[in-house]
Amino acid sequence: MAERLSGEQVNAHKMLSEQIHQELSTPVASEITEFVSAMLGAARPLGVLFYGSGLRSGVQEDTLLDFYVILRRQSDWPRPFLARMGNALLPPNVEYHEIEIGGRLLRAKVALLSLAQFRTLTGLQTWDTTVWARFSQPVRLVWAVDSQAAHALQQCVMRATITAALWSAWLGPESGQPEEFWNALYRRTYQAELRVEKAGRGAGIVASYQDRYDRLLLPCWRVAGLGVHENGGMLKPILSPAQKEKQEKAWGLRKNLGKPLNIVRLMKAAFTFSGGARYAAWKIERHSGITVVLTPFAEKHPLIAGLPLLWRLWRKGAFQKSR
Repeated sequence: MAERLSGEQVNAHKMLSEQIHQELSTPVASEITEFVSAMLGAARPLGVLFYGSGLRSGVQEDTLLDFYVILRRQSDWPRPFLARMGNALLPPNVEYHEIEIGGRLLRAKVALLSLAQFRTLTGLQTWDTTVWARFSQPVRLVWAVDSQAAHALQQCVMRATITAALWSAWLGPESGQPEEFWNALYRRTYQAELRVEKAGRGAGIVASYQDRYDRLLLPCWRVAGLGVHENGGMLKPILSPAQKEKQEKAWGLRKNLGKPLNIVRLMKAAFTFSGGARYAAWKIERHSGITVVLTPFAEKHPLIAGLPLLWRLWRKGAFQKSR
């Protein structure tokens, strides 16, 4: 029998659902929706979620847009059999897309998940922290096949936010303001992943959306049934030392698995990263100023063509440190 929710939990669930719905449905720039429409073509996934620096800071000259495409089945997105199998076994797969919109070339990194994978990876039981941490941050639903799909994706984003909020209570301070819990959480998730961003990047995200994070934390805790003492702007989750210790150990397992998982995904990407050669060429030009001309063979066989290309780039000084 399903556990009966208290009146406080029901009200918190309604409040949280309204907040997530409003955030997901907030309009984005027309160039983003045009890019997504062109990228989809005849494909009809369940939905497309937009997040990251392009959402936070707008589309600049060197912005790489970030999307998640959520599928009903792996076969709903056109790609080779090997790529579909890789996505089924170790999600997500990542693709790179370049599309000219309004006379301007826009670039995007596109991750692919099935709805079943999205549900699993936004829940508390997953060992992988990346998806729920990502979708506890600001996100927009820029395309959905129908209202039923939009609702399913909203539920997953809400699930991710609740998961993140609970971990913030378990890993955060004994008491503090909402941003202190979120900052503690993102500091720990960044440490658990293979990232190149500077330390404190998570705190910057929270500071940019402080009102949002302030409003989300308490409803998430209440929906999850976590008791809390409130004193002005200070919050103190009701947790015993034994509970904190138990969750610290559980987090330790996730931290130990985080970087190896990222490394295995990178190895898989060598065989499944569609558009990876163009992505690498753009990154090299962006950081070194050296233009990489890709032959059709290099695009199709990046692993074979990669070694001689690296040698030529090294000769040109692409990997020399700036003084």
